[in-house]
Amino acid sequence: MTVAMGKTSTFRAGLVQMRSGRTPQANLDAAAKLIGEAKRAGADYVLTPEMTNIMESKRERLFAAITEEERDPSLVAFRELARTLAIHLHIGSLAIKVSPDKAANRSFLIDPQGEIVARYDKIHMFDVDLDNGESYRESGNFRSGEIAALADLPWGRLGLTVCYDLRFPALYRALAEAGSAFLAVPSAFTQQTGEAHWHILLRARAIENGSFVFAAAQGGKHENGRETFGHSLVVDPWGRVLAEGGIEPGVVMAEIDLAELTAARARIPSLQHGRRFEVAESMAEPAHLRMVKRPS
Repeated sequence: MTVAMGKTSTFRAGLVQMRSGRTPQANLDAAAKLIGEAKRAGADYVLTPEMTNIMESKRERLFAAITEEERDPSLVAFRELARTLAIHLHIGSLAIKVSPDKAANRSFLIDPQGEIVARYDKIHMFDVDLDNGESYRESGNFRSGEIAALADLPWGRLGLTVCYDLRFPALYRALAEAGSAFLAVPSAFTQQTGEAHWHILLRARAIENGSFVFAAAQGGKHENGRETFGHSLVVDPWGRVLAEGGIEPGVVMAEIDLAELTAARARIPSLQHGRRFEVAESMAEPAHLRMVKRPS
């Protein structure tokens, strides 16, 4: 599939790595400072991690701290910041109240005029029991999304995803087939799963779709006791890591050259070769030799 290129073929991407706590205002202040650093480093597009506004597993504390989208003070502040800095600001996700007993894990893309141009609610919920005794039930507090989201940046199309979505490659294939040059994966991977799979999965999503991957991450020991992996990554369409963070909060910068996307997709044009197929229980005989049973 041909990707519609923007007027310029290069831009600078900045990933904000955080260690969000339980207080939205403190997290907003920390994020705003790092977003400003990214702008001063030349960023045209800035991505923050999953759960930028709060990292809280206790239901009562979470719902006491969050509010509806139209009243969320963090979102108001981020829109103004995008306008002031004249950048495309992608808030990886905020916890947004959507009903008395459910929140959305919602990503927002904000343009340089401060307008929200795309929203995405995380589709796949992280409900797991890990070997080290950690247990997560994201679906207990959050409502899963149902619609994949795309948005056009000046340089090409962006596919929006969040964290656990990374383990479902069909989503990324659909976004790439719909023209995405860039795949955003703002995350809060656990330390255990991050050590095992973070780099491998992100590089795989980049390679198999011939797309740039932007993955801003949470990192370190959080106020609520959770430990996240960090290592924010920018990966090019050939699977090369262009930039990587460590465990501490900070900014990761990378120069994005759309010529790399064109070259990768020309070398391995797999997006043009995908075929639809059915899954059969048994293929013991070639299809043309199997007898067709007709109703008597």
